[in-house]
Amino acid sequence: MNRLTEKQTLGNQAERLAEQLLLGQGMRLLARNYRCKQGELDLVMRDRDTVVFVEVRYRRTSHWGNAAETVDWRKQKRLIAAAHHYILTHPHLAESACRFDVIAAEGNPADPGSYRWIREAFTC
Repeated sequence: MNRLTEKQTLGNQAERLAEQLLLGQGMRLLARNYRCKQGELDLVMRDRDTVVFVEVRYRRTSHWGNAAETVDWRKQKRLIAAAHHYILTHPHLAESACRFDVIAAEGNPADPGSYRWIREAFTC
């Protein structure tokens, strides 16, 4: 398996486990890997009356910084723009509260214990 494919596979595995963890908390999936010109939203979930835009970050090691630290202001700006696009294309959600969560995982992507859910990781 080449390096890029392995990295994509691990990232997809982390996204699927993060989705399962959130579903287990009573959230409902609205969209997975929503792509637009502004960027990509890993998961769009519904938590009661709140639309939750979830960025899933996985790092094999924290040698170059932990997974949560990679959601810097540039990434936040792209996520906010993509979320804005999502709401514009789903007008029935326009009056809903929104938040941005991050699920950060390091180490074994199959280990649910390595996942940290950061609610309201940033605001816009």
